[in-house]
Amino acid sequence: MKELIQLARTTLSQKAYLPFSVYSSVKEQYILNVPIVKPLLIFVLDGEKNLGEKSEIVCPSGSFIFLSNSSTIDMRNIPCGHEYFAILIEFDYEDFKQFEGEQLKAQQYLLGETNAILEKSLHQFIEWSLFAPEEIWSMRKQELLQVLSHLGYGVYSMAKKGSKFSHRLHDMISANLTQDLTIDVFCSQLGMSESTLRRRLKAEGSSLQEIKDKTKLGHGLHLIQTTNDPIGIIADKCGYHSQSRFTDRFKQCFGVTPSALRRTRMPD
Repeated sequence: MKELIQLARTTLSQKAYLPFSVYSSVKEQYILNVPIVKPLLIFVLDGEKNLGEKSEIVCPSGSFIFLSNSSTIDMRNIPCGHEYFAILIEFDYEDFKQFEGEQLKAQQYLLGETNAILEKSLHQFIEWSLFAPEEIWSMRKQELLQVLSHLGYGVYSMAKKGSKFSHRLHDMISANLTQDLTIDVFCSQLGMSESTLRRRLKAEGSSLQEIKDKTKLGHGLHLIQTTNDPIGIIADKCGYHSQSRFTDRFKQCFGVTPSALRRTRMPD
């Protein structure tokens, strides 16, 4: 795993925009209500990840966990010795079309070992990402799914909830994070009435404001974990023109302030 960690660090130092993310910390992180909007594959290369309110799911170094979209989940990232280090790859639902014929029951997660085949596949994926254009990222992500399927993991079960209406709104908000889109804008772009939009969200147990908060704060969480941008800049990128407002909402949602979470990434 050390070689993978070094390769990921080197790749990140040469290119900022990549088809994967790295989350690392030198102190324990405990984050509540982490939103998982799209299927997310996490390779734990060092340390340990625990998930659930009572840490029911344990992912040690050398393991992976594949999370389907869920409302929220609590996470604990625990350095063991040196640090916690994980590679995250998010998938679009179109990436799973090759498995549409499979009859699998929807699952919340898949947990497994990063064996030699997966390790080599991940190594190639990271190396390739340094020069591959964004237009073909999906192709290589699909290859990772094929490897997991070949190893016996029912990856299509991670995409069973991909038709949710709220995901379409999430994508619209993600494309306009610095703006506060009104319900009229959503209705216009989706070609539906306000009552229909609200009814469809209510049927999914959600609301427009909830989706806005989850999308904007989720992006803020990602930026805190992956960049060294000042908190004020991150707040602005997420559509919060007040850093204190962003900090308050962040703490209410995740149980930790942006500054406190940022400090877990830095040695004393």
